[in-house]
Amino acid sequence: MRQRGRLLHAPAPAWLVALAFAALLAARPASGAWCIARSGASEKTLQAALDYACGPAGGADCAPIQSSGLCYLPNTLAAHASYAFNSVFQRSRAAPGACDFAGTATTTLTDPSE
Repeated sequence: MRQRGRLLHAPAPAWLVALAFAALLAARPASGAWCIARSGASEKTLQAALDYACGPAGGADCAPIQSSGLCYLPNTLAAHASYAFNSVFQRSRAAPGACDFAGTATTTLTDPSE
């Protein structure tokens, strides 16, 4: 549609708006929070917490941070720990205390992947 040299856009159909909104919601954790490695945590304590999170007791899905995984990069202890901590945190449905990992983790409302 054109009106006096301007291109007018027809409004998006309601189903398309609803689909876009649903996709946006699906990309965010249900809690709206993420669990990440705390800056300043010692490497020794952070590694122990990562080992716990990826072990049977922690229950994190750590396959994506293995060398052939999609989330391996950046290959840093803090990035891998953050991934594992958040996996446990989201699986617990952001239960109170689920983001501590011996003081090496903290929650954030900012998406760490952005």
